[in-house]
Amino acid sequence: MTTLDSPDGATPAAELLPLAGYTVGVTAARKAEELGGLLVRRGARVLYAPAIRIVPLADDADLVSATREVLAAPVDLVVATTAVGFRGWLEAAAAWDLPLRDHLAGGRVLARGPKTRGAIRGAGLVDAWSPASESSAEVLEHLLSGAEGPLTGRRIAVQLHGDPLPALVSGLRDAGADVVQVPVYRWIPPEDTAPLRRLVTGIAARDVDAVTFTSAPAAASLLQMAAEEGVWAGVLAAFADGVLPVCVGSTTAAPLEAAGLATVQPERARLGALAREVVARLPARDPVLTSGPHTVQVRGHAAVLDGRLVELPPGPMGVLRALGRRPGVVVSAMELLGELPGGGDPHAVETAVTRLRAALGASVVETVANRGHRLAV
Repeated sequence: MTTLDSPDGATPAAELLPLAGYTVGVTAARKAEELGGLLVRRGARVLYAPAIRIVPLADDADLVSATREVLAAPVDLVVATTAVGFRGWLEAAAAWDLPLRDHLAGGRVLARGPKTRGAIRGAGLVDAWSPASESSAEVLEHLLSGAEGPLTGRRIAVQLHGDPLPALVSGLRDAGADVVQVPVYRWIPPEDTAPLRRLVTGIAARDVDAVTFTSAPAAASLLQMAAEEGVWAGVLAAFADGVLPVCVGSTTAAPLEAAGLATVQPERARLGALAREVVARLPARDPVLTSGPHTVQVRGHAAVLDGRLVELPPGPMGVLRALGRRPGVVVSAMELLGELPGGGDPHAVETAVTRLRAALGASVVETVANRGHRLAV
């Protein structure tokens, strides 16, 4: 039997990590293991479910075609949106024996952020300007302001990185520019869709506490998979209340926000900042409750009792989550029955409650005769 002095499977308070007890989905195609590692080191369970895959540059006929179009005439301005995309474009062009770097040297190259600026300089080119916000909207505002001269008739190459950037492209074209879009790293659906299908099902069931997104195509792909699996409404409801959608930036968040969802974003569009945002948000949303001499926090798949993590089976955990949503309120056995995986009968509820009381203590989980059960807080 689990005791309060030494609960079975409990983690001592000194070793408790900030994301212990939480499950986080990672939809990234690139650097998924890097992001996942940051979350795992903070205690999270990570579900890897790539929502997209990248077409290799060497095999991308669309990129070859766009590069030849750029080379067909002098370029006045170049907008480089990502460091990895810009470097990859130059490397691919060199492999195809296309003189792209020398061609771009004749125009002004604008960088969307500091990493992209470093990639431009690393290629021996001069970065003419970059925005403080690292946003495409500020790049467009800069160009429309006339800071780079009139746009009418100017030839502008825009290096894309999976995201189509329709506002930037249409804004430049409306101003009279001749825009050549360069689709570096096109996104297509993953070869193995099983992990993504499991993730959208888990989101709808609220078995996941947060989902991270590092690209707009990944967000759009996840929503599309939710529709295909018939859990669109459940996924939207879960993201609106219970499952935290964390996006690396505003561009990434656009498909989710277009579906009416509020997202969480770090101040800087970096993987480390994204992981820190998850750390800051998840534990803060679950209150630490006081029950007599004890403290209890209900996390995604575990409880924190007096600062120690207590892992719980699905049945008792489902009951605890239901009680935790209304601390101090008596919840009937029939209501708790709906929280058990696979359903069951009132006896299954009593069994789950018995195991929960053994794990957390009878004084924390109270039974009110003929009425139900409650967290005594």
